[in-house]
Formats: sequence, C-alpha cells, structure tokens
Amino acid sequence: MMNLRKFVLLVLSILILSVGTLRADEGMWMLPLIQKLNIKQMSAMGFKLSAKDIYDINKSSLKDAVLQFGGGCTAEIISKDGLVLTNHHCGYGTIQKLSSVDHNYLQDGFWAMNHDEEIPAKGLTVTFLDRFEDVTKAVTEALVAAPEPKAKEDALRTISSQLTTKAIGENKYLRGRVVSFFGDNQYYLIISKTYNDIRFVGAPPSSIGKFGYDTDNWMWPRHTGDFSMFRIYADKDNNPSEYSKDNVPYQPKKFLTISLKGVKQNDPAMIIGYPGRTNRFMTSYEVKETSEINNTTTILVRGVRQKILMTDMVADPKIRLMYSSKFAGSSNSWKKAIGMNETFAKLKVYERRAAEEKNFTEWVAADPARIEKYGRALADVKSAIDGRAKLQFTLKYLTEALNSIELTSAALRFGPKPDLEPRDERGGRRNFSASPTDFYKDYNVATDKKMAKAMMTLFKEKVPATELPDFYKTIDANYQGNIDAFVEAMFSQSIFVSEGKLKAALSGDKKEIENDPAFVAGKNISEAITKYNKELEPYRTLYAQGQKLYIAGMLEMKAGQAMYPDANFSMRLTYGKVLNYSPKDGVIYDYVTTLDGVMQKEDPNNWEFIVPDKLKELYHAKDFGQYALKDGRMPVAFLTNNDITGGNSGSPVLNGKGELIGTAFDGNWESMSGDIIFEPALQRCINVDIRYTLFIMDKFGGAGYLLNEMKISR
Repeated sequence: MMNLRKFVLLVLSILILSVGTLRADEGMWMLPLIQKLNIKQMSAMGFKLSAKDIYDINKSSLKDAVLQFGGGCTAEIISKDGLVLTNHHCGYGTIQKLSSVDHNYLQDGFWAMNHDEEIPAKGLTVTFLDRFEDVTKAVTEALVAAPEPKAKEDALRTISSQLTTKAIGENKYLRGRVVSFFGDNQYYLIISKTYNDIRFVGAPPSSIGKFGYDTDNWMWPRHTGDFSMFRIYADKDNNPSEYSKDNVPYQPKKFLTISLKGVKQNDPAMIIGYPGRTNRFMTSYEVKETSEINNTTTILVRGVRQKILMTDMVADPKIRLMYSSKFAGSSNSWKKAIGMNETFAKLKVYERRAAEEKNFTEWVAADPARIEKYGRALADVKSAIDGRAKLQFTLKYLTEALNSIELTSAALRFGPKPDLEPRDERGGRRNFSASPTDFYKDYNVATDKKMAKAMMTLFKEKVPATELPDFYKTIDANYQGNIDAFVEAMFSQSIFVSEGKLKAALSGDKKEIENDPAFVAGKNISEAITKYNKELEPYRTLYAQGQKLYIAGMLEMKAGQAMYPDANFSMRLTYGKVLNYSPKDGVIYDYVTTLDGVMQKEDPNNWEFIVPDKLKELYHAKDFGQYALKDGRMPVAFLTNNDITGGNSGSPVLNGKGELIGTAFDGNWESMSGDIIFEPALQRCINVDIRYTLFIMDKFGGAGYLLNEMKISR
C-alpha cells in the first residue's frame, strides 16, 4: 500500500501537471494554489492580476473583500465603510423578517438615507476567510490510526480541535474548521472570522429584485435586478461584536473598485465566492439515484406544497408576506430538480458517467498494483447505492413531506424535549426559527392545516404501510383511517397553534404537553428519521470508502488533466469570459439584456411581471445617467461562462483588473446538470450588471449618497 507521504506528493504533482490542459471556463479553484495552477493561463486570457492580488495571507487581497453571507450565499464589500452587496434573493429571508404589513420592504423596497436609518438584521452573520492551511498529513495519520468508523469520527474531532487551537492561539475572534477535499483524500484547515452586527441598508421592491419570479428562475434572457445591500458594524477596535448602538461601520482590509466601463463579448471575467455542493465525481449509480429517488420525490412533493402555499398567498397579502421566503426556497429546489432530470436525459449524463467508469475499470485492471489499491472502489459505491435504495426512498419522503408540516416541527422545537428537534435528511437538526415569536410571526394555522392533510395523505399513498410512522395507527384506530379528521382534531387540540397557548401551557404540567397530539406526531416523525439514518449509516460508510478510492484512482488516472475538488462551501475562484451561447439549433442568445426587455415582459395582470411606475417613468425619459450603454440603452444582466453553483449567489463578478462589473445570481436552464457535469457549450452564469444595480439604487431608490463611499472607475 502506498505510504502517506508518497500519496500526498502524488496528489500535488497531479494538480501541478494539470496546468497544461486546464479549461479556462471549468473549475472551482482553490485560492492557495492559484500561483501553481492558474495564474499563467489567466494572464494569457487577459487578467492583469498576480496570484497575491487575489489571495495573500500577509497583505490585503481580493479574498478580503469577499465574504460568506448568512451561511448560504456570497457577498462583497463595496465601500470603505463596510457596505455589503449581495443578491436580493440572498437577503430575502432577512428582508421578510424585518417586514410587516405596514412596512412591507419586500413589496415596497427600502433605502436607509443615513446610518441611523439602517435596520439591525437579527440573526444575520457574515464570515471572512483568513487563510487556508494544508493539514492532510496530520489528519490522515490520525484517521489511519483509528480502527473503525466511530473511532475515526472521534479522531477527526480531536485532531481538528488540536490543529485549530494551534493555528488561532488566543485570538478569540477567529474560528477554524477542518474541511475534506477530493473525497477525504485531502484536508485543509480553514480559518475565518464572523461578524454578527449586520444592518439592512436597502433593496429594490420585489417587482425589480424578483422580477420574473418562478417563471424566469433559471432562465435566460433574464431581467431581474437581483441585489440588496447591508452594512457590517464592529466595535471600536474593528472586531466582531454583538449589536450595540455604540458599534461603528466596519473598516475593511479591502473593498472592491466598481467599474462602469461595462462588458463585451470575450472580455475576461472571474468570480470569487462560496460555491455550495457539486458532485463532479458522481458515478452512474448515483445519477440514477439522484434522478429516480431524490429529484422525483422533490418534484412531486414540493409541487403539491407550492400549490397550497400559492393559493393562500394570492388570496391574502398578509399570508403572502408570511410565506414569501418559504415559498421561494421550496420553489427554487423544485425547479432545479425538474431541470436537472431534463438535462440528465438530454445530455446523456448517465451514459457518460458509465463510459468513464468503464475506462476506469479497464485502467485499474491493467496493473496488479492498481487492482490492489482501487479494485473495490466502484463495487463498493454500487453496493452502497443499491443497498440503501428503499431506505433512501422512505427517508426522502419523510423529510420532504412530513417534515414540511410546521405544527409538528414547532411542537418538537418548542416542546419539553429539545433532543427531539426537527431533523434533516442526514439526521442533523433542521434549520428552524430560534424563538416562538419569530416562528408565529410567519405562521398561518389554516395554511398549515391544509399542508398537513395533503402531506400525510401523499406520504401514505407513496410509502409502504409497514414504514408509516406510529401516528398513522392512531388515525386508523381512532379516526377510521380518515387523515383529514385526524388533522382537524390535532389542530383543534394542540397548544402549538399559537404563541399564547404555548406560553400558557409551558407554565403548567409538562406531561400534558408531551401528550399533545402535534408533539406526539412530531416525535414519531423525528424518531422515524433517526431510525432510517441509523439504518443508512453502514451504506454511507461503504459509499464513502468506495468514493474515496474512486477519486484517488481518478486523480492518478487523469494525471495531466484538469482536476479540482468538488465545491464544499469553501472559497473558490472560477475564471472565464463574457460569452453568449446557442441553446439549440438556429438560436443564439446574446450575452446582455437591457431595460427594454423588462418593458417587453411587463404584464399588469401577472404579479410576476409587474413593472413599478417610477421605473417606467425613468425608462420613457431615458433618465439613465452615467449607467447607460453607449447606444443609450440601460443594461440589466449579462452572461459569463464561469463555473458556479448554489452558494455562489451574490458572488462578485470581476473584470481583468479585479474591478466589480456585476453580481452572480443564477445559472441557465440548459446546464441544470452542471453540478455533476460541466457542459462548456451550454453552461452560463447569469449576472446583474453593476450599472443596473447602481442605477436602481441611485435613480430609482434615491440613495445616490451611497456612491460617495464607493470607489468608482469610469
């Protein structure tokens, strides 16, 4: 068996050898390796930056102007006073929480006209990268010494804690986490700093920030002004601090220069951000599981859920405000699943992955040493995927259908046993409102009751009777199998339908709460999720074992070719150019859209395509100021061929000088399988043109004073 030192050297040599055959458009590259892997080709493409201009741990660099926003998006610093730019859809949940029927910032938009008017965004954080440290040797040695999966988990926690303590010392503001790359074949310690006094500065109304809503989501041509602005506040020493009226605007190490020069076809463009998850090493077995189990379930269940939500949202503006953020999150994943399955078929992703596996198998078989090292890799992956199919099917329905019932989730979250909090698909605690007040502010009993009836019915129709949670026995025994009657009784009897009833009950007998029908049903759901996760664990271990070997083998087999690790919410660089594309024979999509297209799409009878009166006035007056194109039109969005995925939303799009030209906010429909296979002819990143952002802020929003703190290149 190859020793650890030789393996680490092999992986590094493969990465370095890749430089001659890199795709300029494909790849989510690690910043510490830019000098070795990317900068030469970037220079040849027209980028004027050095590797240290992008990533430097000793001096300020572009990485210091880019941050993780709220845990699931990216944002950038665009002023000397900590002004943050991200997508409207990234700020959507926060804006919704800050809104009320009387002050509906989603519907009407908002702009603070001075620092005093900026609104504290409770619970929102931003995180800066301090540095990466390669800790592969230390982590691998610790894991090799551990004999079994549980011991390996303990060993990873221990070595991670040791490495973090050594790296950050007594600095109470820094945090460290050990992150796996290349399927546990490499490890990096990522040091970061998080700020939690974040304030809402402004955003356009949703009629601009979400223009096109679900119809245009994942589509090009696009005409959405998808941006919002926040500000970071710090203590007097510029360090993170809880909210205080004494805090002051954060003074960044680096903020981005904004370019008003615009873009043209083939201009160099790069993106720095926090891409979430890709699966570029996914096998054909996983493609089938993703398509037939995960995506198919998501499409069906969320389709039913969204129909219920939309009916109530259209009928009542108050409910629309309550559920706007929830609906948007659900709909985004639903439409992505539809598009992914469609492109899986069109681009023959299963067949292409199977062909790669055939080549890999033949390569392994040609050398006895390879057979010893990698011979079980694909067999282990296949055994794991096949063995877990039924369990995965039921678990997916549990998390998609029953876990979407808000009453039972609230009962677990606010009930007497916090160890039974709502669980996600991996068994971890599901993201949930931190307090009853936050939850009930955005909760409608009638809507959730409809949801419970639909989800419980759908679950019973799709899942074998032997796999139903225990509350279905109560439905059969006490309600003659009538799910609707059970739900009506559960909602009428439960104390979790309102904050008032909950507070009154919590001061009384806890046994009464434990017997609450919503708490009992929620407990049954949580226990079922825990049970399936426990049964899935051996298959996950087998899969991880096979995947690690398969990726290690692919690294060796493809020496000299472009290889980069899958996205994992760590900061990455992608570089390419501004570029149009042809979605089908005889059709070419231009790389830019303008305000003309907004007016062409306007439909006063369709809430997705309403155009604000003031925007129409500006359009007809051609009052675009310094933000217009040379021909007088107002730019809105543009395309690049950068390699992005979820998590990159809000990422800065930079020109060859590292100046801000736009904000990434979406991918295109024809590349919905891009998390698995990058398709260079079709895959595009959709970006808000920074000129449209500033035009809306300045001319439409009347917040032009913000320009005074920015650095603008004209």
